[in-house]
Amino acid sequence: MTDDELKGTSVAVIGAGLAGLTAARELQQRGAKVTVFEARDRIGGRVWTLREGFAEDQHGEGGGDLIDESQESIRRLAKDLKLETVRILKGGFAQYRDMGDGRRKIRPGAGAPALESALKELTEAFSISEERWDTAVAYHLARRSVAKWLDEIDASADLRSTVLALRGLFLADPAQLSLLPLVELFASGADPARQKFFRIRGGNQQLPEALADSLEGGVRLRHVAERVQQESGLVRVSVRSTSGRAEQLAVDYLVVAVPATTIRQIAFSPGLPERQRQAFESLQYGPATKTLIQFSRRFWRAPGRGRAFATDLPVGAIWDGNEEQKGSAGILTLLAGGSASRETQEIVERDGWLKFTEHLRWLGRAEDEARFIAAQSVSWERDPWARGGYAYFDSSFNPELREWLARPFRRVVFAGEHTSVRWQGYMNGAVESGMRAATEVRMLARDVRSGSK
Repeated sequence: MTDDELKGTSVAVIGAGLAGLTAARELQQRGAKVTVFEARDRIGGRVWTLREGFAEDQHGEGGGDLIDESQESIRRLAKDLKLETVRILKGGFAQYRDMGDGRRKIRPGAGAPALESALKELTEAFSISEERWDTAVAYHLARRSVAKWLDEIDASADLRSTVLALRGLFLADPAQLSLLPLVELFASGADPARQKFFRIRGGNQQLPEALADSLEGGVRLRHVAERVQQESGLVRVSVRSTSGRAEQLAVDYLVVAVPATTIRQIAFSPGLPERQRQAFESLQYGPATKTLIQFSRRFWRAPGRGRAFATDLPVGAIWDGNEEQKGSAGILTLLAGGSASRETQEIVERDGWLKFTEHLRWLGRAEDEARFIAAQSVSWERDPWARGGYAYFDSSFNPELREWLARPFRRVVFAGEHTSVRWQGYMNGAVESGMRAATEVRMLARDVRSGSK
């Protein structure tokens, strides 16, 4: 859809990840003049397809990877941009963990039934409270860490192992993660073992690239936003290129589509409302190391067994990273969240990649049948423009502050996965937040034109 609703309106967007680029495209289609700034030397943010160094022209995802079947917004956007989504990991996630008696075994499903049963009373209470984060139920859950709850119910070793394996989903250990998002997950009915997964054929980074290509002004890379000053009827955005050149742009509206960790580095004048500042300051981002290992043969495939595994191992969750690609070689993807991120890094730094692959022997590899070819890893906590894989809520986060993450401040609106209610942490959450931010700009502009604001 293209119209002239915002013709003559200027908008700046800070951040060229999925959220910022989606917002920019939507605004441009409404007639706005859009300028996008990005601190990195590439677009995509935490969506990053790694292509260099792998044999047979194969690639893997160093950032956002899996798209759930119920995530309609990102799938619709990909279709609009003529990109194909292909189904992957048809068996869903199984679990490899300690069975409680020292034995390790691959179990069908992600161990959710036992955890779902243990959480039943709490999920029912949360559902009765309309899954709101400003109720006594939410406060009760938010103040408890998952580890504390496990102690309170005297959880079995088996259940604790199941919960530890969720580090690959929440990017936080049970001692850090608030009980509230865990309860919310099960109240929503989500279960990784029963999901259908997709990714974009040819690499997920094609999505932000296609979005950027659709923008008339493109994206101004290597530009860091330093200050946002709101005056009567306009917003002044001060940016500095990585070469040191400073400039200022005056626009009608601003979309801030970067992680809270980056928002903290931007000076706002006037300052953000106190509650909003607290929300951005207190939001945590989970350590996350994404590891891609290419072997000469896809040894992890076995009849009757899936291709994705939640684990409580220091190497994290593991899945087939490129089953949709041709070639005899294959890539295993590992996502180590929480303390497993540091453990993965330490193993590689201490022992090297070949030694690291020994942690995968339980998948059935024989040395003479599957040769190690290459490996790459990305530790997102080391990225200065993310400082973590994605947001998570710890037991010190006031649940009442969550709504402030997405609340507009005069002519400034906010987007990003951390602002999403249903899809926080997901690429779909970033896309939907970008659409919301663009809609908010439209509504603000309408109010100005009507004289109601």
